[in-house]
Amino acid sequence: MKISSFLKLVEIQTKVASVFPFLFGTLYGIWLRGSFRWQPAAIMFLSLLCIDMATTAVNNYMDFKRAIRREGYGYEEHNAIVKDQVEIDRVKMVIITLLGLGLILGLILVWMTDWIVLAVGVISAGIGVLYSYGPVPISRTPLGEVFSGGFMGILIPFLAFYIQFPIGTLIEVGWLADWMTIGIDYRLLLRLIVVSLPFAVGIANIMLANNICDLEDDLENRRYTMVAYIGRTHAIALYQHLAVAAYGVMVISIAVGWLPVFSVIAVATGLPVYKLTRDFCERPDKKETFINAVKSFVLIAAGMVLSMGIAVTYAYYS
Repeated sequence: MKISSFLKLVEIQTKVASVFPFLFGTLYGIWLRGSFRWQPAAIMFLSLLCIDMATTAVNNYMDFKRAIRREGYGYEEHNAIVKDQVEIDRVKMVIITLLGLGLILGLILVWMTDWIVLAVGVISAGIGVLYSYGPVPISRTPLGEVFSGGFMGILIPFLAFYIQFPIGTLIEVGWLADWMTIGIDYRLLLRLIVVSLPFAVGIANIMLANNICDLEDDLENRRYTMVAYIGRTHAIALYQHLAVAAYGVMVISIAVGWLPVFSVIAVATGLPVYKLTRDFCERPDKKETFINAVKSFVLIAAGMVLSMGIAVTYAYYS
């Protein structure tokens, strides 16, 4: 398989949806802890990238296999298997290889940390597989936005944050006679979930925008996404409300001290994101304006990562 075909198959440009949450979770952990554990961070990054690419390849493979309508932009241009005429056996080999590498690296990460990482990894891998595979893949249901946003926008920052701390800092497991006890620093956990919400919202909006554009094709291919249930008009309104909610969370988090004051940089992306959101909502189109959803996420995520990077640097030199 050509490198260009491989990159299209795994949709390498979409990996920002996992890389940015990883960077944020890592930097947030460094900011609070004051030190950097680079070895587990590097292993997690490589494992995450492999699993993410494998999931995308599986999604493209399943779309190819399940497609009823085999024409139009969504099928001929977007699916790399069709566009580059990639052999199915090679697609399967890529998927198996990426999953294998991701699993091996994940087990190394568990060995370096603890069983909490294993539990989160198993849940994440299960969601990744069920998202694109099975009798009723999650991506073909109204829950696609919820799972994609929750998994990539919250679980990834959580795991990146968790491995920056000593075992037992955020979650502690102990035994008392025949009882297993679990202690959770719920304040810190709640704080992490809240500050990660803009990532979850941005990723969910990418999925929502995609489903808004593909509504007719999805119905013909028996993909009953959230948009199919609530309608395009309500879906567009939801898209707008989620974008506003992301900035509301950032402002509140800065006000209560959960995000550094430098995060005003992320808030400052509100104007260009507003313009991108308005243009998409006025004429949602897969070929012309869908990219606005991706650009909006990149602006929000890059702003948050940049502000955390500045906060970490400032804390180090001050």
